[in-house]
Amino acid sequence: MKHLSIRFKITLWFTAALILVVALSYFAVLSVSNRILHKTIQDTLIEAVENNVDEIEFFISASPSNDTDYYLPYGDDYLEIDDDFLDEVNDVYTSLYRSDGSFLYGENPISKYTPDLEFQDAGIQQLKVNGTLYYIYDRLLSGEALDGLWLRGIVSEEQGNAQMSAIARASLILLPAFVILSSTGGYLLAKKSLRPIQQISETASQIGKGGDLKKRIDLGSGSDELHALADTFNEMFERLDAAFEAERRFTSDASHELRTPMSAILAQCELSLEKTRSPEEYEDALRVIYRQGRRMSKLINDMLDFTRLELKADTYPKNRLNLSGLFSSICEDMSLIGERGITLTTELEPDILAVGNRDLLSRLLVNLISNAYRYGKDNGHIFVTLTRTQEQITLSVADDGIGIAPEDQEKIFRRFYQADPSRYGNGTGLGLSMAAEIAQFHGGNIRVESELQKGSRFIFTFHG
Repeated sequence: MKHLSIRFKITLWFTAALILVVALSYFAVLSVSNRILHKTIQDTLIEAVENNVDEIEFFISASPSNDTDYYLPYGDDYLEIDDDFLDEVNDVYTSLYRSDGSFLYGENPISKYTPDLEFQDAGIQQLKVNGTLYYIYDRLLSGEALDGLWLRGIVSEEQGNAQMSAIARASLILLPAFVILSSTGGYLLAKKSLRPIQQISETASQIGKGGDLKKRIDLGSGSDELHALADTFNEMFERLDAAFEAERRFTSDASHELRTPMSAILAQCELSLEKTRSPEEYEDALRVIYRQGRRMSKLINDMLDFTRLELKADTYPKNRLNLSGLFSSICEDMSLIGERGITLTTELEPDILAVGNRDLLSRLLVNLISNAYRYGKDNGHIFVTLTRTQEQITLSVADDGIGIAPEDQEKIFRRFYQADPSRYGNGTGLGLSMAAEIAQFHGGNIRVESELQKGSRFIFTFHG
């Protein structure tokens, strides 16, 4: 059973259940049909006897007319019996009796078994003769000179045997044919329904063998469970692809960005080891090594944080926080930098509450202000504003520095991109790309408005 295909198992269980249902239906049909036939037989018996009640009349005549009716001597006169009375109707036999049980006319196939059977007006009696059940229906006649006469109708249950046999034969032919057709249809339907699973398996196998995580399962349009499963697999492949792509970019970027400081460190080490140097020369070499080591450490930490955030790890839970208070304390601390005579001023709307990650939002503001210090002009200004409307929260960090060229404005949010690497500071080129990722993490976006030699304004908006 374990080695059978799902398609065959489904068909097998479906067929077994269908056979059980068909068997129960067969017996139910026979049972209901038998009851209906017996009821029909009784109704036919009653109808035949009731019709014959009107076929018997008392006839007063010395010489009966010579027509098709039958005249039975009765006392000094006759009983006129319509010729229809002579017919056997639907295997129903009708006979005429006196109230003392003496037979007058008609046909009674079980007369020798019914001499002591009392008459019951309009009542059906049952009598079993030689294993066969008979229904008996009596009617008391009334009218001129008919008092004391009874009509007795008799019919056998075998009247319905032929019909029951026909029903049984038809059921034995049609029901198995129905099972075969339904099972075949069920097998084909299961095959068609499970075909997407095979397609999912083949696609997953191809991805596993070829390593092409950009390949997707295409089942076409649909909203059933298998399409939902395919969508889940596609989402998983997309996440895996994003994870591997992020890892690949991380490796490539790391090797590229770390090459320069590592080369500087190795060069200083080789230069210092070539020959004996003075203490001042050793000290200068150590300063270079220390500076490049710190740059490498900062770069590695930034890249790890960026990759962790890019993969949407659960490292950064969101909580409700007072954004005004958080940004106010950050601006107050960073205003103490006073780098190159730059002044930082704020205009923060009080008590703005939002749901977000405190560390990430803090880092976003710090990166924007640091970027403004780096590219600001001597004795310039940095302006930080925070406002809220019914729709969104807006943070703005503006400066009156060197500005950004139009062709660079779309590139500055890329990792490691620096419009002017020779500018002040030792940035890693990850600040603005990290800010953009943080904005996306909070369901918002960040954009820049800038003009050369007039300054730049970075605007972060989100719903909070």
